[in-house]
Amino acid sequence: QVQLVESGGGLVQAGGSLRLSCAASGRTSSSYAMGWFRQAPGKEREFVAVINWSGGSPYYADSVKGRFTISGDDAKNTVYLQMNSLKPEDTAVYYCAADRFGGRYYHLNPRDYDYWGQGTQVTVSS
Repeated sequence: QVQLVESGGGLVQAGGSLRLSCAASGRTSSSYAMGWFRQAPGKEREFVAVINWSGGSPYYADSVKGRFTISGDDAKNTVYLQMNSLKPEDTAVYYCAADRFGGRYYHLNPRDYDYWGQGTQVTVSS
């Protein structure tokens, strides 16, 4: 079993920055991929970014490419999402998730992820 705990959300003005953290505990593996998703009120959960522990390149949704950066610290078993140039449309609950089989091929569908954190609210004011 893997436990994921997100932190770092909050309220920020448009153009500002936030860094989210996702601390993983339990039986993680280098075969895992770690993803960030978000869900705005009334909308489906959508993919944001993903990275794996095997040294593969990260992958981003087009809507955040160039503004968000995902990174991992395997010594701390923690994944980060640095969010710059935030826009009001980035407002959502952000979730961290682990995919047991994402080591070779990234999955973008939330249904392919096995473990989820509780989510952290990000609100961007205009």
